[in-house]
Amino acid sequence: MRTVHSLRELRTILRGYRQQGKTIGLVPTMGNLHEGHISLVRKAAESADVVVTSIFVNPMQFGAGEDLDKYPRTLAEDQEQLEAAGNTLVFAPGVEEIYPEGLAKQTQVVVPEVSDGHCGASRPGHFEGVATVVTMLFNMVQPDLAVFGEKDFQQLAVIRKMVRDLMMPVEVVGAPTVREDDGLAKSSRNGYLSAAERKIAPAVHRTLQETAQAVAEGRTDFPALEIEARDKLSKAGMRPDYFNIVNSQTLKPATEDDTEITLLAAAFLGTTRLIDNLSITR
Repeated sequence: MRTVHSLRELRTILRGYRQQGKTIGLVPTMGNLHEGHISLVRKAAESADVVVTSIFVNPMQFGAGEDLDKYPRTLAEDQEQLEAAGNTLVFAPGVEEIYPEGLAKQTQVVVPEVSDGHCGASRPGHFEGVATVVTMLFNMVQPDLAVFGEKDFQQLAVIRKMVRDLMMPVEVVGAPTVREDDGLAKSSRNGYLSAAERKIAPAVHRTLQETAQAVAEGRTDFPALEIEARDKLSKAGMRPDYFNIVNSQTLKPATEDDTEITLLAAAFLGTTRLIDNLSITR
C-alpha cells in the first residue's frame, strides 16, 4: 500500500492502473478510522481492482464552534488498518493542496432540497462543504465507484442527487451501518463520550427501533411519534436535535401513502452530537 499527499502523485499512479485496465474504487474519509470505515474499504474491494481511501479533514464542512481543531488526526494508525484491509492507495492531502486559494475563494457545489432540513438545518453550510470536496475528489481520483456509509443517510442522499444531476460517471454505493454490540452506530465521535455517556448513547438506536416497531404495527400519526421519540431521548439524558420520519427518497415528511420510510435522529450527549437512522418498508 502506498500513501501520497499531492494531486500530481495521485494522478501519476492512477494513470498506470488505468493503462492496465483496472477499475478504481474510492472511499472518502476524514481519518480516525474505525471498523465502519474499514467495512467501506472491503465493500469497495468487492467491485474494484484498486481501492483509494482519501483521508482529509475538510474544513469547509465544519461550522463555527464545531470540532475542526480537535478532530483526531491519526494517519499512522489509519494506515495500519487500511493496509490490513487490503487498501491499495491512501490519498492524504493537506488543506493547501485542496484549497490553494483558501476557502473564501473556493467554488462551491450546492445540492438543493435534499440538503435542507435535518442535519442541513442544524449545520448550515455543512452539505455544501461535503458536496464540494466530494466533487473535487471525484475529479481527482476519477473512480468507477465510490462507497459511503448509510449512517450518514442525508449525506448519502446529497451525494446521489449530486452525481445524478451533474451526470458524473461514478456509481455511488451505500454500505450498511456498522454497530457496537449494544446497537450504537460506530462513529469517530464516539471517542469523545465519557464512560457515563457511553452507557447512555445506545438510547438513540433503541428509540429508532421502538418507533419503527410502532410504525410496523400500523401507527401513521408520524408527528406524534416524532414528539414521543424526542421525549424518550430527553428522558435518557440527551438533548434531541431532531427526530424526523421521512420519505426515504425525498427526505420530506412521510405521509400515510409512503411505503419506504426512514427515521432520522440526531441528539447531543454532553458536547458530542450523535446521528443515526433506520429505514423500513411498510
